[in-house]
Amino acid sequence: MNDERRQTILQHLEEFRWRVVKSALALVVTSVVAFVFRDWILDILVQPYRDIGGDNELIALKPTEAFGSAMRLAFFGGLLLASPVLLYQLWAFINPALSKRERKWTIPIVTALVILFAGGVVFAYSVLPRGLEFFASVLDVEFRLQITEYLKFVTLFLLVFGLSFEFPVFLFATAAAGLVSSKKLSENRRWAVTIIVIVAAVVTPTGDPYTLLLLSGPLYLLYEITIWLIRWTLRK
Repeated sequence: MNDERRQTILQHLEEFRWRVVKSALALVVTSVVAFVFRDWILDILVQPYRDIGGDNELIALKPTEAFGSAMRLAFFGGLLLASPVLLYQLWAFINPALSKRERKWTIPIVTALVILFAGGVVFAYSVLPRGLEFFASVLDVEFRLQITEYLKFVTLFLLVFGLSFEFPVFLFATAAAGLVSSKKLSENRRWAVTIIVIVAAVVTPTGDPYTLLLLSGPLYLLYEITIWLIRWTLRK
């Protein structure tokens, strides 16, 4: 390996290291803020359980469970608050490899990543009560939940939807790079539906048909909207 190539690799590694450090610092700061407001975050996450008639409060079965749940709430809240910074750092690391024409999309794409992630989380939260109601109706038992298991389910549910809603941005970026076109995407709708359903089945935290439908439906709608955006903004 020549010195010039090694220098380039070392520069990329150094750039990656600083992006990771900045992301970690942002996450630490926002997690501390979220920890301060942990009771407020808990109330928001527990509300869907209360909406379906869950009169009993969540229970903790271990001495350390309340503390562990507080840490989970802090990390989850911090991740949501830090998401604009994390997404920007990711895109900023990729940005130097792009052409000048492609770089003009940096601000719109980062903005879209943040909005779609937030939109996915909000959508998941809005349908969460119906999902819980579905699970509660499977068997005629008292629906009383342990705080650790409930928070695991809810936070994973929200994050899966938030991250899944990001896929139109990467599809648009692929089209901007000239790898696909709106015509090609339109012709492959059947494959798109199949892939969306398979991915939704893999990433959903429960694997049940109800959650699968809730995720795959909006993803296909986003797929169609992305085709339209590619056609009218990129003229491809």
